[in-house]
Amino acid sequence: QVQLVESGGGAVQAGGSLRLSCAASGRTFSRNSMGWFRQAPGKEREFVAAISWSGASTDYADSVKGRFTISRDNAKNTVYLQMNSLKPEDTAVYYCAAGRIWKMYDYWGQGTQVTVSS
Repeated sequence: QVQLVESGGGAVQAGGSLRLSCAASGRTFSRNSMGWFRQAPGKEREFVAAISWSGASTDYADSVKGRFTISRDNAKNTVYLQMNSLKPEDTAVYYCAAGRIWKMYDYWGQGTQVTVSS
């Protein structure tokens, strides 16, 4: 069982930066691939970024490539999402997810709100 708690969301102006954190509980964190998703009002949840259990592999949605960076610290049971050059269209609730199989997720956090104003 893995429990996930996101933090670091907030309000920022376009062009600004935020770093989201996802703290995981459970001894199997380091064996899980991790991902970030987001859901804007009236829209479906969409994939943002993923990272393998070792951190050696990452993947990004085209809309965030070159602006967002996913990373993890297995010693701290934490995964991060560094978001730079934020745009109003990045406004959403951001969710952290964990799973044993690459990009297949079994556990989800409660989400953290990110609001980008123009």
